[in-house]
Amino acid sequence: MTTAHNTTPQYPFTAVVGMDDLRLALLLNAVSPAVGGVLVRGEKGTAKSTAVRALSALMPAVDVVGGCRFACAPDAPDPGCPDGPHETGAVEERPTRMVELPVGASEDRLVGALDIERALSEGVKAFEPGLLADAHRGILYVDEVNLLHDHLVDLLLDAAAMGASYVEREGVSVRHAARFLLVGTMNPEEGELRPQLLDRFGLTVEVAASREPDERVTVVRRRLAYDADPAGFAADWAAEEDALRGRIAAARELLPRVTLGDAALRQIAATCAAFEVDGMRADIVMARTATALAAWAGRTDVLEEDVRQAALLALPHRRRRNPFDAPGLDEDKLDQTLEEFGADEGTGGDDDPEPDGPDGGPDGGGPDGGGPEGGGQPPQDGGQEEAPLPPEAELPHQQEREAPQAPQASEKPEPESAPQGGAAGEKAAVGATEPFRTRRLDVPGLGEGADGRRSRARTAHGRTTGARRPQGALGKLHLAATVQAAAPHQRSRGRSGRGLVVRRDDLREAVREGREGNLVLFVVDASGSMAARKRMSAVKGAVLSLLLDAYQRRDKIGLITFRGTGAELALPPTSSVEAGAARLEQLPTGGRTPLSEGLLRAHEVLRVERMRDASRRPLLVVVTDGRATGGPEPVVRAARAARLLAGEGTASVVVDCEAGPVRLGLAGELARELQGTAITLDELRADSVSALVRTVQGNRKAA
Repeated sequence: MTTAHNTTPQYPFTAVVGMDDLRLALLLNAVSPAVGGVLVRGEKGTAKSTAVRALSALMPAVDVVGGCRFACAPDAPDPGCPDGPHETGAVEERPTRMVELPVGASEDRLVGALDIERALSEGVKAFEPGLLADAHRGILYVDEVNLLHDHLVDLLLDAAAMGASYVEREGVSVRHAARFLLVGTMNPEEGELRPQLLDRFGLTVEVAASREPDERVTVVRRRLAYDADPAGFAADWAAEEDALRGRIAAARELLPRVTLGDAALRQIAATCAAFEVDGMRADIVMARTATALAAWAGRTDVLEEDVRQAALLALPHRRRRNPFDAPGLDEDKLDQTLEEFGADEGTGGDDDPEPDGPDGGPDGGGPDGGGPEGGGQPPQDGGQEEAPLPPEAELPHQQEREAPQAPQASEKPEPESAPQGGAAGEKAAVGATEPFRTRRLDVPGLGEGADGRRSRARTAHGRTTGARRPQGALGKLHLAATVQAAAPHQRSRGRSGRGLVVRRDDLREAVREGREGNLVLFVVDASGSMAARKRMSAVKGAVLSLLLDAYQRRDKIGLITFRGTGAELALPPTSSVEAGAARLEQLPTGGRTPLSEGLLRAHEVLRVERMRDASRRPLLVVVTDGRATGGPEPVVRAARAARLLAGEGTASVVVDCEAGPVRLGLAGELARELQGTAITLDELRADSVSALVRTVQGNRKAA
């Protein structure tokens, strides 16, 4: 377990430069943990983790039952606590814990481990708490949360929904309370989050490095000063930290007295309906966020400005969108909705009453006054006069963080004209047709890769297919096999009672079969033969559909394009299908068809990826009409490259893009050389009749 309190002082929260939205979202959760946590999205090197780790030092201390490993509250201990029942009077005060969940953690590390051997032989529930127990009444922080394995995501979802963690092993179960503030950081370039987990985060913010030189200078100076003398740097900021800590305490005290009027609640409901969010969680989170914003500003009434800021923080990740679209809100639509449902109610606007918080006004609403953090005001375009803020917020500019929108799949193709400065014969990129649901393309055999939803594999989750001796820590116990292994030795072990004498050598764990995620490497023909037939729009639509399928099946993807005289690795293998969609939309066409170069480049990429992760099996998807032109003996060289890939056992699919009344069948010949299968664009659709019976094995014969 990694906690926020250690011998080296954390970087002070008040010393973080800029990132107003991030600091505000974290502080609102400190004021009201019921808001539900924060998801921080942003590029690498933007101090996401630094800001999150600094939050724990601002959180108030908690009272716990002395000696309880599960942080039970003295005034309301958990009646089902494994360390209970608790005696009255034993109270300890401790700092709020921030527990970090490593991406590669095991299931037992997260939820805890039950000693199965003692449970079977002695009937004792010997339980070692996991990270969920450590995080109870504290903060659970997941860096790179989008890379978390699916089985850990499932456990987090269960704990977040029920406020408790259950550990079960063949009928023996342990339950303990697990209520925590969930904070995650992620780089969208490395892949998106599952929608179910995304919805569990109350708020989301986008962060990016400042482009203002003065602000960047301030960041570097402060970081260098901290690295040189962490204790001295923390001491220099101690007064600001204490002031902010006091303001959080004051806002917490004021929070129960904040009134959420009918007018504000109507605006919240109308906003959620206008942006077509699923379910009612968005309405509840917005209400809690707006209430926390009012308390943070030192007010007891929720104003329209609070509702607007709450929408900007709580709705971007909840609105319905294509997985390739960047999250965000149409602020013009938001303002229109608030005006429509708030004008008659008297909320917001210039006629709002002055704040009635403990200090009487926005400039005295807390230790550091108003402004974006002090008054819950949303960021405004252009210059604006700000009330006094903590030193870290007194910066000349506030950075715009509007994420660029990904190109839409429904865009009409642009005219096929040569781009300015482009190569001879090159045609401008065209838009893709509307994506569709594709059939599942599997890798043959049984793998052992990371959990996913594509190919069959031995996994920690799935249906039980057998039993084996534990390899390392015991996973899922196979009870029948364990009893069968122990039964012949009962007399020699001196069994006299009804209990079964079980030794560690008797334990058997279940062997399970589920599905894994694969590396799907696309090799796309962008030559003139594709563009001349005006098929690139349909081809891009098919590849976009396969990218969407890869996103849903938790695959890594890569993109190679070939045209002219060579092949280009347009997208190195990554979990970010958004990046793949963006590269695809920008893909120009034209020139000859160096098919062999595309296949050889694929061979090199797969060779490197095998060294990086041998357990992740590849699936090669070649999108072409099968033509090979350019260079000496292009057809022969393409066949040799295909046989090279087939010889290494690479599973392959050729998506045949040939059209017209006369077909040469070249894509089918390429598939035979690859020992894969060829499917047409129509057969790629999941609703195609022929797609129901064809598999990736194709012409591959069983060894």
